[in-house]
Amino acid sequence: SPAGFGNLMQDVLWCFSQVKGTLDIGVTEADIISTVEFNHTGELLATGDKGGRVVIFQREQESKHQPHRRGEYNVYSTFQSHEPEFDYLKSLEIEEKINKIRWLPQQNAAYFLLSTNAATPELWGQCVGDGYISYPVSERDKRPEGYNLKDEDGRLRDPSMITMLRVPVLRPMDLMVEATPRRVFANAHTYHINSISVNSDYETYMSADDLRINLWNFEITNQSFNIVDIKPANMEELTEVITAAEFHPHHCNTFVYSSSKGTIRLCDMRTSALCDRHAKFFEEPEDPSNRSFFSEIISSISDVKFSHSGRYIMTRDYLTVKVWDLNMENRPIETYQVHDYLRSKLCSLYENDCIFDKFECVWNGSDSVIMTGSYNNFFRMFDRNTKRDVTLEASRENSKPRAILKPRKVCVGGKRRKDEISVDSLDFSKKILHTAWHPSENIIAVAATNNLYIFQDKVN
Repeated sequence: SPAGFGNLMQDVLWCFSQVKGTLDIGVTEADIISTVEFNHTGELLATGDKGGRVVIFQREQESKHQPHRRGEYNVYSTFQSHEPEFDYLKSLEIEEKINKIRWLPQQNAAYFLLSTNAATPELWGQCVGDGYISYPVSERDKRPEGYNLKDEDGRLRDPSMITMLRVPVLRPMDLMVEATPRRVFANAHTYHINSISVNSDYETYMSADDLRINLWNFEITNQSFNIVDIKPANMEELTEVITAAEFHPHHCNTFVYSSSKGTIRLCDMRTSALCDRHAKFFEEPEDPSNRSFFSEIISSISDVKFSHSGRYIMTRDYLTVKVWDLNMENRPIETYQVHDYLRSKLCSLYENDCIFDKFECVWNGSDSVIMTGSYNNFFRMFDRNTKRDVTLEASRENSKPRAILKPRKVCVGGKRRKDEISVDSLDFSKKILHTAWHPSENIIAVAATNNLYIFQDKVN
């Protein structure tokens, strides 16, 4: 397994590293973080917010004078990826919120990322309201001087005044990081985009909305192929929607998508152009004793992730995280209770709409530990080997450098111990929906409203 991964509960003490963002006083909706993603090396960390902005953090080089203090992440580039739009045909506003960011593997000096709002992916790569955008993020530390046809301010010179030929030269300048939209993939989705996933061939990617999944080539922005379409002829017969989708990490022909009914379908693009017939269907039979008015809502899958090995699928619903083996469709091999103490609170959570919150989940680099979020700025970790779990909190009260995170416990009833918090005292407005784990080290990024917390394991 990658260096730095040990037994989560015995070897790893998580401690505070950094927090990005302002204090919670006067938080605007636009500042709320809506997605977090490390790149493939972990040297860059990108966040998107509801205001359509993308902020990229770069890891600083480790200091020789402070070997115990590993490189911190500092702002590398900030740009506006999406703007609010208006669909005049549907009289519908398209918000600028960044729903997803995905990095492309680095091929040269530039970094490429794909971002999407509810309607458009873009390649910076970057993404926009009706598609996606791809952005290259590159550095410049030299500027050209000595143009013949224009002066240093960029104004065109009078050709009659040019009496000699100058050879342009490159002069050193302060480092400038630029992000420019390289591709805009628009007008291919009628419904809200919930997922984008880069294929392992690095030539194609897919975008999924509530009813359809489209396959794109990075070089072609005006055409995509519809590979899944679950829209019924009569919309009154609609019983489920697509909630998340992802490509297999190694097999470019295989992908999965999850539904609001708590099912997962694995599809093989080699069988037919339209993958309306799945290759595998993963579903767990419902326990009749747990049946309630809220059963369908809490069984809806909010996130699906392949393990790095490609052997397992992880899904997150409202109360649990489940791990499925690709070779066993009838039930998950592991089920982890994230916050089962909320089962008695479902009525009030339905009334305040929290029951519709979409929590994400992530693997660590060796697929041995799972992380996902909860309420009260709590986030949970589950060690798959030892079956131990821990609840930690992202809080400014514990934001002293190298401060060790103390495990938190929620008291359901009876006597409450000093270090426990009552389930009735949980703050449901503070929720950890988006997290990311460094691909090869014990470094995690946790988005809490408008703040980004970075934690790492303690180095003795």
